[in-house]
Amino acid sequence: MSEISDPPAQRGLTLRDVSEASGVSEMTVSRVLRNRGDVSEATREKVKEAARALGYVPNKIAGALASNRVNLVAVIIPSMSNMVFPEVMGGINAQLEETDLQPVVGITDYLPEKEEKVLYEMLSWRPSGIIIAGLEHSEASRAMLRNSGIPVVEIMDTDGNPIDCCVGISHRRAGREMAEAILAAGYKRIGFMGTKMALDHRARKRYEGFVEGLAKGGVELADWEFYEGGSALAKGRELTAAMLDRTPDLDFLYYSNDLIGAGGLLLAQERGLDIPDAFGMAGFNGVELLQGLPTQLATIDSCRKEIGREAAKLIMARYEGSQASETLTLAPQLNPGETMRSD
Repeated sequence: MSEISDPPAQRGLTLRDVSEASGVSEMTVSRVLRNRGDVSEATREKVKEAARALGYVPNKIAGALASNRVNLVAVIIPSMSNMVFPEVMGGINAQLEETDLQPVVGITDYLPEKEEKVLYEMLSWRPSGIIIAGLEHSEASRAMLRNSGIPVVEIMDTDGNPIDCCVGISHRRAGREMAEAILAAGYKRIGFMGTKMALDHRARKRYEGFVEGLAKGGVELADWEFYEGGSALAKGRELTAAMLDRTPDLDFLYYSNDLIGAGGLLLAQERGLDIPDAFGMAGFNGVELLQGLPTQLATIDSCRKEIGREAAKLIMARYEGSQASETLTLAPQLNPGETMRSD
């Protein structure tokens, strides 16, 4: 019996393969695929169609070595399971879609040591820009960002000192404005529910702004709860039940994000609470998914897509030669929904 041999390994396609398939010179193929030179539209389409049919992908390593850059934009975010960051990514991707720049994503899980590792790996490829969540980084991460020679845009937060460019909202201001709106609506016995804040700096700043806003109105928090782990409807229900049992005279609950707020809203409705007249509720982020609820939760839109778009614009400007650093603070609007008394 003859021995069956393994099939030969598939060699990589080259410009010559595209040249032979399209019937034009390798130099012309190179010009078309790099979008350079004076090539007729008919020839350009012929080359592109041949490359597409073959499945040819240009090797950009040589060009990257020459320029010391690749056309990738490193996007470093804490999570993709949190509904906030996919919307930020959507804004970045939409803005870069018609350019040569391509976003690539690294996830840190809110861990400084993981952010260092992801940043180190991303920078080793010499991307054309870095978009990174937050202003708080380890000393090692800050040193890498500061000395990379690559445009850096820190996103989501403007309460701090950016390394280069920065796009986001003031979370302290968002917390203060929510406190002011709650007090203006006449609520007095107010509780707060949010994540443990050692590593979620933006949630911590909102909380600090919220407590400051209440204090200016002569009100202290009546109860509070900090939880670990991700946000979920079930967690919002569970913790809201515990807080209402513990402090039954609460007349308002402010949640650090919409998802646990939605869980709390479901629990409050099950208990038959008079919302919003006797009992009010609010979250944060303005997550579109929750707009399908029968009762609209009061919230503040954190401008996620706009942050993504504006961050990408700054990277594009630097890619095209601008040297300007910029801090762009967006102004989100409070939406009282149907869970907060309004005039």
